[in-house]
Amino acid sequence: MKKYLITLIPVILLGWQRGPEPQKDAVLPAGIEVEEGRLSEDLSPTEAQFRAEALVTRILSNYHYRKTKLTDSLSVVIYKKYLDDIDHNKLYYLASDVERFEIHKESFDEFLTKGELDVPYEMYNVFRKRYQERSAFIQNLLQKPAPFDFTVDESLNTDREKAPWAKSGEELNDIWRKYIKSEALDLKLAGKADTAIVSTLRDRYKNRDRALARIRTEQVFQMYMNAFAESLDPHTNYMGPTTADRFKQDMSQSLEGIGAMLREEDNYIKIVDVIPGGPAFKGKQLKKEDRIMGVAQGDEGKFVDIVGWFVDDAVKLIKGSKGTVVRLQVLAANALPNTPPREIRIVREKVKLEESRAKSEIVSVEQGGRQMKIGVIDIPMFYRDFEGAQKREKEFSSTTRDVQALMEQLQKDGVEGIVIDLRNNGGGSLTEAISLTGLFIQKGPVVQVKESMGDIEIQSDTDPMIAYDGPLAVMVNRFSASASEIFAAAIQDYKRGVIVGEQSYGKGTVQTVIDLNQWMPKESEELGQVKMTVAKFYRVNGSSTQLRGVMPDLELPTAFAANEYGEGSQPSALPWDQIASSRYEVTHAISDKTIARLRDKYAQRLQSDEELKKLAKDLESFRKAREDKSVSLQIDKRKKEREEAEKKRSAVSSLDMEDEEAEEGEVTPAKKKKDVYITETSRILADLVAISKETSVAGAKKKN
Repeated sequence: MKKYLITLIPVILLGWQRGPEPQKDAVLPAGIEVEEGRLSEDLSPTEAQFRAEALVTRILSNYHYRKTKLTDSLSVVIYKKYLDDIDHNKLYYLASDVERFEIHKESFDEFLTKGELDVPYEMYNVFRKRYQERSAFIQNLLQKPAPFDFTVDESLNTDREKAPWAKSGEELNDIWRKYIKSEALDLKLAGKADTAIVSTLRDRYKNRDRALARIRTEQVFQMYMNAFAESLDPHTNYMGPTTADRFKQDMSQSLEGIGAMLREEDNYIKIVDVIPGGPAFKGKQLKKEDRIMGVAQGDEGKFVDIVGWFVDDAVKLIKGSKGTVVRLQVLAANALPNTPPREIRIVREKVKLEESRAKSEIVSVEQGGRQMKIGVIDIPMFYRDFEGAQKREKEFSSTTRDVQALMEQLQKDGVEGIVIDLRNNGGGSLTEAISLTGLFIQKGPVVQVKESMGDIEIQSDTDPMIAYDGPLAVMVNRFSASASEIFAAAIQDYKRGVIVGEQSYGKGTVQTVIDLNQWMPKESEELGQVKMTVAKFYRVNGSSTQLRGVMPDLELPTAFAANEYGEGSQPSALPWDQIASSRYEVTHAISDKTIARLRDKYAQRLQSDEELKKLAKDLESFRKAREDKSVSLQIDKRKKEREEAEKKRSAVSSLDMEDEEAEEGEVTPAKKKKDVYITETSRILADLVAISKETSVAGAKKKN
């Protein structure tokens, strides 16, 4: 089997992206002068980058799965992506700048084929000048000891995606005044004095100035090449030499500290992934898309504001020696505009792989007037020790091996059904996804892989042994991806179990990494790497897992719209399509009639069960609140907005409620939690057990 990258691999972007930032010909208040020497002279490409551009263009044009030709229409997409990456919130460029750039919007295909970089660098250099002018305005604004009147009734729209480009410097001045005022109001509501507010903001924006001044030609070139690469699909990237070196780092080094993958986005340090086995994973304190705003050392250290920092600098503060404490100010992924950051405490340590291994528990639910035991197996990722397997070590780490042992124990403990929990499982070993499927089916195809040239490879489970043939449910959510989707799809297609939860991520593509220097003499300057999509996954029934993911048989309430997270939120995502079905024998453990009955029973609980009703109502209220991107800049109104936002956020947190049987006052990390989704999935599986028994009895009577 070919070696592919099938997990959701995070790439740390070094380019300056998204967030409050600058302009030229902008009108600055009288007396303000742009500080000279802060930014170096205009950036320009190197000879190595011209060579890299030619190679990247050739590779992506000829070997990417999409086989997209360089045309004027693709040129417009590249142009818009590059412009958006530089000034996402339309806070620096003027409309006149963009009008000047748009003359070239249909020429980026020619720039790539002819090896021209002048226009992309000109666009970025104009941004640098705009930034410098904007920085001068901000620092002048913050010269006053109390620059804002929080009694004035005005508001700020935090979403500028559809806003027009500012026509004048005065217009941008007012937009920026409101942004800074909003940040100042957040600090005031956090209890800071006026002088401390001004000092914090002044330091915050000076840090951003320093960050921009550190950006060099490599980062600009990487941003431009990624505008091209990511226009083909969101999982194709160009990595400059610095980023490529980081990508190749030893994983034990990159996962020290809190056990989270980070990137810069919207001027925040954002959580890309929480690594199974790390301290953040064990404490369940951080989630994907959370934003870190401040870092403090130990239990008494002062918080350092890291808004606007580079990820490299932030990591230096967050990482530390094993056993030491770091405190973080975190803005939750599901935070409403007015939600304040929360403080969390983490004890640093190295990632312990044993913590990422599958674990089980037994949940008791009522069914037909009696308590029924349901086994739940949580699989954080699909792991496999390939080296140990190659050496034929008896106890090498394997998802399939661990799950089989857990199921054997659960059956000894008398469970009547088993739930496989794949929520937040971003993928991992394809080999394990296939062999794990084999524990539940006799044998047969599990996934089809179609390469860019059209060749289709069917990968199958060949072991006729079945480890468990009882009632089965598989839980997925929006962050179940790749190998998780392959397993869940196979279980669904074989009608072996019922899929419960949310539509999964929809990551049905396969990547490979290409080192550009393999075509250059050994002594050549490093050119970087390309991570490129080369194949797609298809279910055994011929439907792709790309874009659509796996649709659950029973959909539970969710806080997220389908276009918010997942592959569907990416404009350049490869489309869903279908190929011929492979030959496989369904098990008939699940029928359409059975699914319909399970849905009816679930719908009844959704109307009668107070816990479920509250969950659905809270999530609907939360979704509507997230659509409102406007925040008040008047202190009393802002307080009320915050209170309402916190109520809604707290209601959503009911997904993780304390178990009523836990000892009162117990606050240890091991405190048992009641997961509403686990509870409801266990009820659904209990219904399946009851329906299966009814069907068996009816079948026996019919035979007699």
